[in-house]
Amino acid sequence: MTDTETTTPVAPQAQATPEAETVRARGGRGNDRRGGPRGGNRRNMPRERSEFEQATIEVRRVARVMAGGRRFNFSVSLVIGDKKGRVGVGLGKGADTALAIDKAARDAKKNMITVARTKENSIPHGVSAKYASSTIELIPSKGRGLVAGSAVRTVLEYAGVTDVASKIHTRTKNKLTIARATVAALGTIKSR
Repeated sequence: MTDTETTTPVAPQAQATPEAETVRARGGRGNDRRGGPRGGNRRNMPRERSEFEQATIEVRRVARVMAGGRRFNFSVSLVIGDKKGRVGVGLGKGADTALAIDKAARDAKKNMITVARTKENSIPHGVSAKYASSTIELIPSKGRGLVAGSAVRTVLEYAGVTDVASKIHTRTKNKLTIARATVAALGTIKSR
């Protein structure tokens, strides 16, 4: 041992009570009802991989005028799906984009549908649907691939649908209503 190293006396360990063992097993401190550590130390925990993929279709920064100036919030629309027939569209709002994306993903999972597809991953018959001011028409077209634009393409890709031609019968550019109209059209498909 060198001059710079010092040793500190080690206290003998006391016998642990069952309550202390439980606290130590849960994270060392007192816990809340959910069983996690108090204080919200979730940032260091690894995030589990979701079974769904997600794509953001629109991010808007909105402002409200207050006495001291403008306050900004974010509104995020996104599509989630497993590319195997399940798809959902969600909207989330928050003070920053990460919070808004988490809210939108939860909303999309709540509003998820299962699409009836053929063996070729197309749709069995033509459908159309209207949501707000957006009207969408989906037509099966064998061998053409996915012929769609705007948010319709994103919804169909994340639903795992191919060989479909689509037509947007509206003048609106609102991607959220177009995506929701597409989900409504996919929800009306009857499997044969």
